[in-house]
Amino acid sequence: MSKKILILAGDGIGPEIVAEAIKVLNCLRDDFGLAIDMQEALVGGAAYDAEGHPLPESTLDAAKAADAVLLGAVGGAKWEPLDISVRPEKGLLGLRAGLGLFANLRPAILYPQLADASTLKPEVVSGLDILIVRELTGGIYFGQPRGVETLESGERKGINTLTYTESEIERICRVAFDLAGKRGKRVCSVDKANVLECTELWREVAIRVGADYPDCELSHMYVDNAAMQLVRAPKQFDVMVTTNMFGDILSDCAAQLTGSIGMLPSASLNADGQGMYEPIHGSAPDIAGKGVANPLATILSVAMMLRYSLNEAGHADRIEQAVSAVLDQGLRTADIASEGTTTVGTAAMGDAVVAALREV
Repeated sequence: MSKKILILAGDGIGPEIVAEAIKVLNCLRDDFGLAIDMQEALVGGAAYDAEGHPLPESTLDAAKAADAVLLGAVGGAKWEPLDISVRPEKGLLGLRAGLGLFANLRPAILYPQLADASTLKPEVVSGLDILIVRELTGGIYFGQPRGVETLESGERKGINTLTYTESEIERICRVAFDLAGKRGKRVCSVDKANVLECTELWREVAIRVGADYPDCELSHMYVDNAAMQLVRAPKQFDVMVTTNMFGDILSDCAAQLTGSIGMLPSASLNADGQGMYEPIHGSAPDIAGKGVANPLATILSVAMMLRYSLNEAGHADRIEQAVSAVLDQGLRTADIASEGTTTVGTAAMGDAVVAALREV
């Protein structure tokens, strides 16, 4: 039976990079027998422009019916003047909440061919392989009460609430430990337990869950120190598990260690294994339409989708090998280009990956 994939190109460079990922999926379907059906829908600013809402009901229904969702990116300066309730990012948050996508997996892997592209010394980042597990449907991004209120004095006050239940913490910690058991068997739980009661509870639950995984080593680190350690000695980490906001920040920090945020995919999973897959770099409206965006993070997100939601690990391996082969050829988009490499555009990079797929 064919697996259903919902394609949400979104805004900015989203349509350009997703087009290259579709080329890869078409190749796997036509040349290698991958049984998939693809459907497209609107989300983000594109959906607001067409239907007046960043997450139309039809898009959410299609996402719920799909086995997996591939997302490009949402947002851009064009929609920033809108009320926060209908900004493009609300479409993304609505998908996460509507699908119950509580576990965000963000790998930071440095391809050896790109060691010189990192801003850190090669000896600091060579061999880097970190997996950040971010809680995605709780915390300060979803907590209530929230908003802006006016005090009696006339001064305005902004309110956001950081809140986690024990069950929310436990389920994300179990995801982290399960994944660590298949990797280096080390979990670092990142919190701010010295000043935030909510993350004091986080640490207590992480310790309790860790007791069920005696083969894994559990450590704890305050988020400010974790940010410093990612820059100072990133290879000390295997799996990091943390809150929604902390994970949002730390994963972007880890991304830059690899040479370019344009190289890093992500997976957001629910309890049933259904997932939404997207590059972590955002919509980059400044380069939208120029044909220079790096599509490799989106293509690698397809590999994650095949591995985690579609049970097609062999095809996932094939994509990752093809990307590595293209980098071996010296082909680079502008964000990862260096002396001695050949700079290509978005479509040419996608074509090169497809060609490499057929040779793997």
